[in-house]
Amino acid sequence: MVLCFVLHRQNTDQIKDIIELAIALEADYLELATTQYYGWANHNKEQLLPTKEQITKAEKIAHEYQEKMQGKMRIFYVVPDYFEDRPKPCMNGWGNIFLTITPDGTALPCHSARLIPGLELPNVKDSSINWIWNDSPDFNKFRGFDWMKEPCRSCDEKEKDFGGCRCQALMLTGDAANTDPVCSKSPNHGKLVEDIRRIEAEAMHNSSHGIEEKPLVFRNMRASKKLTTNP
Repeated sequence: MVLCFVLHRQNTDQIKDIIELAIALEADYLELATTQYYGWANHNKEQLLPTKEQITKAEKIAHEYQEKMQGKMRIFYVVPDYFEDRPKPCMNGWGNIFLTITPDGTALPCHSARLIPGLELPNVKDSSINWIWNDSPDFNKFRGFDWMKEPCRSCDEKEKDFGGCRCQALMLTGDAANTDPVCSKSPNHGKLVEDIRRIEAEAMHNSSHGIEEKPLVFRNMRASKKLTTNP
């Protein structure tokens, strides 16, 4: 049995209880998956992003259980992107391995590709999988290395991380072709670090002064209309 728990600021401190639950359920694999800040999670980032202290404690507990449960249950713990200095190789490179087909037939090179403006996104109702994968402009847009800007283009690590996540680059810099700001080599990395520190400081201030966090914005028609009319 495989169990996956999504972690964020409001439940990260319960990681020990979460692992014990997985043990009680006799899970074979446990993924402690940190929230990825796309879509609605991005709108709630200030309420969901854990503090550095929480991450340090959670990582220590996860490693302890990994050793304790070796040979009995495999535990995977992933540190949030924002706390790394190198980006993840998102989708193992755009149009490199993964192809997602939605219920309406739209083919996506990554799950969140619809976020990126300017993509027409081919459909299996109109084109063959062979053409979509090999020849469609959208699947070739960020494939390989020729599309890269500096510092990615001349970076000796580009074959490891492929410049990071295109959707994250778009959300944090406004341009999907920019280096993922998680990378310390990105000219936008400093702004991300400042943003994390601000969110963390506010969270710690609210906690120490008994100030209630802003409520989460849930995905529903009312909230969608509000975000659309007041971006």
